[in-house]
Amino acid sequence: MATDGANGDGTVPAKGGKILVLPGDHVGPEVVTEALKVLDIIEQETGRKFEREFDLCGGCSLDKHKTSVTEEVLQKCQKVDAVFFGSAGGPEWGTAQPNPESGLLRIRDRMQIFANLRPCKFASKTLISYSPIRPEIVRGVNFMFVRENCGGAYYGDKIENEDYGCDPWQYSRHEIERVARVAGALAMQHDPPLPVWSVDKANVLANSRVWRRIIKEIFDKEFPKVKLQNQLADSLAMLLITKPTAFNGVLVGDNTFGDILSDEAGGLTGSLGLLPSASLAGPPGPAEAGGTLGRNSVGGVIGLYEPVHGSAPDISGKGLANPVGQVLSLAMMLRYSFNMHREADIVEKAIEKVLDSKDEGGLEIRTGDLGGKAGTKEMSEAIQNTVRQLLKS
Repeated sequence: MATDGANGDGTVPAKGGKILVLPGDHVGPEVVTEALKVLDIIEQETGRKFEREFDLCGGCSLDKHKTSVTEEVLQKCQKVDAVFFGSAGGPEWGTAQPNPESGLLRIRDRMQIFANLRPCKFASKTLISYSPIRPEIVRGVNFMFVRENCGGAYYGDKIENEDYGCDPWQYSRHEIERVARVAGALAMQHDPPLPVWSVDKANVLANSRVWRRIIKEIFDKEFPKVKLQNQLADSLAMLLITKPTAFNGVLVGDNTFGDILSDEAGGLTGSLGLLPSASLAGPPGPAEAGGTLGRNSVGGVIGLYEPVHGSAPDISGKGLANPVGQVLSLAMMLRYSFNMHREADIVEKAIEKVLDSKDEGGLEIRTGDLGGKAGTKEMSEAIQNTVRQLLKS
């Protein structure tokens, strides 16, 4: 075993970066543990070592500290290159404030991870039958939803009394410009650039009219090669069901519309256990393209990475949770925060191989949410073994 920061051959391992791990509640610790085993393998095969620290957020923090996230943890979040998050919440904490989920909102605000990325695509083409949408409609769907994460109706001074409630749904130029640049940078990572749809309700909302105007200004000036289109949020809600592949590319929306529509998009794939997400503090890609906003100590983008599926208290502690969403979140962390694109691709290919049916050359190992019999550990071990094989090839 290597000691004193050295590899087994006496060489010093390459700097990986600092990761704060917040496993959270219920199935969170189970799937985080398995995902980090994949990171262990990547460290072993690449020689790049990551500094990891563990702490509390969510219901577990409420139980110990009477708050969903402590000031100490918030400060740690500001000093690392990435945060790897499991899940927060459960029925035992009820709806009292602060609730477990409020800790994540505070982390987003403190880290200014303003752009939430939710990919919508099938982890394996043989899972199309699990979608509630007919195969001929949903086959080939592949888009990224970028949601503004730190503004709009979810933040600001709120009014709530017995007879009246009000949430300020407001956006500034700065907030709109920075999320526009994330969408543009994602589009420009492809050749030719992907199309981008800006989602709003400019026909009725003043903040949406400002949103639409500023988005256009940024794309005209900074991303002239990207085809930008406007899409009303209510019509998009229908079209994501009837013509989802028409939006293959990048969609960008504000906090409210992004929250609702990215959840709808997640339903297209048929299982929440498969869905990863990232929340970034700046545009991804090379610094010369995205500038210095949100850059971490290793040249990537500061971010928080978590699966979409939540804490799943009904299966907590039973070894039944699907770890794929957490492992795919790890792949997003490798890609965006640590610029490890090859390793991220390998993790995604390994998951595809594990999930693919045997007649397609896959292993067809699946958890119960996908009609299989594998538990969390069996699924994780299959992914680990396949990642190791692909890294060596």
